[in-house]
Amino acid sequence: MTYSPTSRLTSIDQLRGTVIVLMLLDHVRETFYMHQQVGDPMVVDQVEPALFVSRLLAHLCAPVFVLLTGLSAWLYANGKPDGRRAASAFLLKRGLFLVVLELLVVNFAWTLQFPPNVMYLQVIWAIGISMIALAGLLWLPRGALAVLALAVIAGHNLLDGVRVQGDGVLAVLWKVLHQRDWITVTDGLRLRTSYPVLPWIGVIALGWVIGPWFARGGDALLRQRRLWMAGAGALLAFVILRAVNLYGDSPWQSFATLGSTLMSVFNVTKYPPSLLFLLLTLGIGLLLLRLYEQPRVARALAPLADIGAAPMFFYLLHLYVLKLLYVLAEARWGHTHGAYVAVDHVASLWVITAVLALALYWPTRAFARFKARRRDLAWLRYL
Repeated sequence: MTYSPTSRLTSIDQLRGTVIVLMLLDHVRETFYMHQQVGDPMVVDQVEPALFVSRLLAHLCAPVFVLLTGLSAWLYANGKPDGRRAASAFLLKRGLFLVVLELLVVNFAWTLQFPPNVMYLQVIWAIGISMIALAGLLWLPRGALAVLALAVIAGHNLLDGVRVQGDGVLAVLWKVLHQRDWITVTDGLRLRTSYPVLPWIGVIALGWVIGPWFARGGDALLRQRRLWMAGAGALLAFVILRAVNLYGDSPWQSFATLGSTLMSVFNVTKYPPSLLFLLLTLGIGLLLLRLYEQPRVARALAPLADIGAAPMFFYLLHLYVLKLLYVLAEARWGHTHGAYVAVDHVASLWVITAVLALALYWPTRAFARFKARRRDLAWLRYL
């Protein structure tokens, strides 16, 4: 069975759409369930299974999206005469744009503070910095870049014990790269490096490396075999390392119940993403990418491709919609759970997510179609 380039690209958009919806679930949780906050990694004996699963599913979002960013950069380069140079320039410009977007637009959506006293360097920042790094790294030979990407992903946990203090240049650089911490800019402004970027640079580079699997006119069956082997191999490595329980994340523990023990096994660290976090999430992501090339699956999940075709539009829109809903709920009901407006059950988060996903689908689809029609508007490539 063969697949057209269109179905190949549709699978990428559908996977983006999948993780965007899971991201929406996590952000609904962060808006309406903050009375039951979760740590990183989670405290297994203090988190109900439904909340654990909801958070675990959301772990797919950042690694899959960063991987697809690197893959999309290769596809962008492959379609141009001076591909690497064009891709490098675009990655640099869009990376800088995303950094500014995080600081000025995304942070305001979370805090509603202007001027802010705290700025969170989160996923859009991490993607932006990773794109800037890839703008330089893509000039390496593909084999060398593959070795570098895998070395960063597999080896960065060896650096976990390196801790710095203060706000000197080297300390700030390390906090940006690998240590989730605070950076004091002035007496009235602090930065939180929520997403240390070193592992994400490895992930985006890996996305570029697998780009040739998706080359126009390539062997679809070979691509699918590679996706299957890479995804299954990553999950097998997760199982082996988790069984050894010595490297790649905090050790799991045995509990009185099988359910709690399994929660401990899958309780992986996101900030920064551990080797086991990336093996689990990227393994699942690669298998989903393989699955979404099936015509029946592609037809059934067509709406996800519409969301995945305009992910930045959806991202910005949902942040402000959630903030508006929270302000309205606070005005109507006040603080229902301590200092927060919150729902009582995790199931309510899924219901809210489903309603919001449906409501936001239509404007996102409209924007995606406008973007596809108006390729003459260069600025649309940044959204």
